[in-house]
Amino acid sequence: MYLVNCKLLTPMIRSLLRFFTVLIVTGFLCLGNILPAVAQVQPTDITASQQELGELVQKAFEATNEGKFPIAEDFWTQIIEKFPDQAAAWSNRGNSRVSQNNLKAAISDYEKAMELAPNAPDPYLNRGTALEGLGRWEEAIADYNRVLELDPKDPAAYNNRGNAEAGLGKWEQAITDYAKAFELAPEYAFARANHALALYQNGQTQEAIRNMKNIVRRYPQFADMRAALTACLWQAGKRGEAESNWVAAIGLDSRYKDIDWVANTRRWPPIAVSALDKFLHLQ
Repeated sequence: MYLVNCKLLTPMIRSLLRFFTVLIVTGFLCLGNILPAVAQVQPTDITASQQELGELVQKAFEATNEGKFPIAEDFWTQIIEKFPDQAAAWSNRGNSRVSQNNLKAAISDYEKAMELAPNAPDPYLNRGTALEGLGRWEEAIADYNRVLELDPKDPAAYNNRGNAEAGLGKWEQAITDYAKAFELAPEYAFARANHALALYQNGQTQEAIRNMKNIVRRYPQFADMRAALTACLWQAGKRGEAESNWVAAIGLDSRYKDIDWVANTRRWPPIAVSALDKFLHLQ
């Protein structure tokens, strides 16, 4: 499975969007293990088309990894125009559109991918992410449930379902799903972060702070948990420790100074957002 470079995406969609695997095999292009309708490709054109398509795919991934999402979208559009039956190309263009917050167009792309490859989990996972961005939590959960029917050990689906459950205020369910995500993928740092924040929202303050500290020890450059520790420790009256973590947090990612971004893009739980807001205003 090819994963998007998460450093280049907003935290709302980090670790959530996935690309189908792209392979060039035995003279045919195979995107996400879905063979093209070879009748549409004349044998004399296979070599040239294969080379051209391989170059476009490489350029699309390079643009994505450089954060140039409109350019990546253009490359995927070119691929779709040449090979419209490739489910992965539609799903990948949807990812590029999500990265530009063009969510409705992305959903349309994912649905085309589902039509072409109904048993591929990635378009459902990715559509769920877009639906979350529109606040359509129940529909997102339905998509994540579908992913888990297809692949019961998909950690991203558990993490994402936890996000949607959090959007509905179902914190106990979210906690369970986040825990399942990092049980399946122990290095899934954002699942661990979401779990700690959900514990804090659920009133399990000491456990949440302990887990946040453990995450920071394991991932010292993780700005999200540095900022979360700042908020939680400040609220607990541990101001020196809070300020120390804040210096590290904003040195890594200055967006945590923007409470609106934390609440609506990163989507921290309300109690953690309130705690950070109090710190920012030295209350």
